[in-house]
Amino acid sequence: MTPDELSVALTASLQAAVAAGEITAPAESIPAELRVERPKNRDHGDWASNIALQLSKAAGVPPRVIAETLKARFEALDGVASVEVAGPGFLNITLEAAAAGALAKNIVEAGAHYGENSSLAGQVINVEFISANPTGPLHLAHTRWAAVGDSLARVLKASGATVSREYYINDAGSQMNNFAASVFASIKGEPTPEGGYPGAYIDELAHTVLADHPAIRELTDEAALPVVRHAAYQAQLADIKETLDDFGVEFDVFFSEQQLHSSGAIEKAVERLREQGHVFDQDGAVWLRTTDFTDDKDRVLIRANSEPTYFAADAAYYLSKKDRGFEQKIYLLGADHHGYIGRLKAIAACAGDDPEHNIEVMIGQMVSVNGARLSKRAGNIVELRDLLDWLGADALRYSLGRSPANSPLSLEPEQLKKATNDNPVFYVQYAHARTKAVDRNAAAAGVGEVSAEFPFDASLLEHPTESELLAALGSFPSVVSEAAKFREPHRVARHLEVIAGAYHRWYDACRVTPQGEEPITDLNRSRLWLNDATGQVLANGLELLGVSAPERM
Repeated sequence: MTPDELSVALTASLQAAVAAGEITAPAESIPAELRVERPKNRDHGDWASNIALQLSKAAGVPPRVIAETLKARFEALDGVASVEVAGPGFLNITLEAAAAGALAKNIVEAGAHYGENSSLAGQVINVEFISANPTGPLHLAHTRWAAVGDSLARVLKASGATVSREYYINDAGSQMNNFAASVFASIKGEPTPEGGYPGAYIDELAHTVLADHPAIRELTDEAALPVVRHAAYQAQLADIKETLDDFGVEFDVFFSEQQLHSSGAIEKAVERLREQGHVFDQDGAVWLRTTDFTDDKDRVLIRANSEPTYFAADAAYYLSKKDRGFEQKIYLLGADHHGYIGRLKAIAACAGDDPEHNIEVMIGQMVSVNGARLSKRAGNIVELRDLLDWLGADALRYSLGRSPANSPLSLEPEQLKKATNDNPVFYVQYAHARTKAVDRNAAAAGVGEVSAEFPFDASLLEHPTESELLAALGSFPSVVSEAAKFREPHRVARHLEVIAGAYHRWYDACRVTPQGEEPITDLNRSRLWLNDATGQVLANGLELLGVSAPERM
């Protein structure tokens, strides 16, 4: 019995009790769906519900009275072995072995879709993350949001939302001019200009530009710089995309800030906000009255010299997301961007949106890697590409994804490279590889391969370690749903470690393949279903984290 199947049965039972007059409460207080959760203590049953406590006030009776009524009805459901009323009115539900064990077959048949849920169905979400300037390679400061942002998009999608991953390319403004001047200086063999970008990667870009434009030195600075700027920008952006691809991070949209300027989108955005009544003119400049929406000060949109500010581009960009149909916009920003929260929410409010619903700003704390060396190419940074070469994408992504992003994180490379249980990514990946080894051993022993016709008796899965493992597997969809709801993909990683631990204990206690001359029984075959179900859930969870599920280690 899956959690969804149990939820449907319990909901119908609750509604029947209401219809029979056994529970009297206003219709609006009766949930359309009665959800259950795994109790922290396995001695308290397979599933638990606090529905009696939820209905007590509306029904005007103590929660235990409601709980006792529901206990009788719930115990009559097929697959339910017993129901216990605990504490002030909690309902602890224990399933029959066959009902609990049936989950293994359901998981295998669901395959890669197990864990998907509809908790965010109908929501259209834009997730913007990284958005590093295209003036240099991605580095350590970008790694955390690269891993977390991509995993967040995956769990949102798995929970039914329509999701777009977006990278905002800051390709306008003075930093791009300094970037072009730095590359052109390298082409001409001159020192890095004041305010320019040093580093060997600038020389590499200079060689690339010169190869494509061999006569560039013959042009005047005025004629050459736009050519250099465009060519170097395209080469650096290609390097960023290649690094992201190696890191397993996908984007649906690369949005150019320069297009906001060249298309007139900024001017149109200012006029739209003026029509909303939030724009005013003062001291020759154009302002947005963001103090009406808790910002600490009003913001300049257009300077007195008619030049738009970065804030104006931010406003136009927000309106672009709104116009493209994204009801919810999630911004993942660095630790030094706390000041952006108020102004971005003020933009949302000025645009007529609800800043508490239509926009979320997540701030990620710093990450450090002990022993990491500065890049030889960029000189004063730790490049993401170097980290990938050193630690590998799997170890880096998993270790970044298993901790809350709003807490500082220090990674220990020596631990991440160890093939021991002290290394979380190895612990989980090894559990998956072990399920595949069990498959190979079972096939060699003649147990067969799991399929629709393969014998399966769920009632045989009654060993305590099997109950523990089934409980962990059954919780996976709700963990994915909560990870999406709370924007915390690390919940998936932590639950995979719970599953891996339960699986290793089961592996030590219960054999799938018979020993010696022992005959092959339905117990062996049924345990193979549980083994494969575990492998499937581990693979599905690792996929949500952007980490591979190896078959051999």
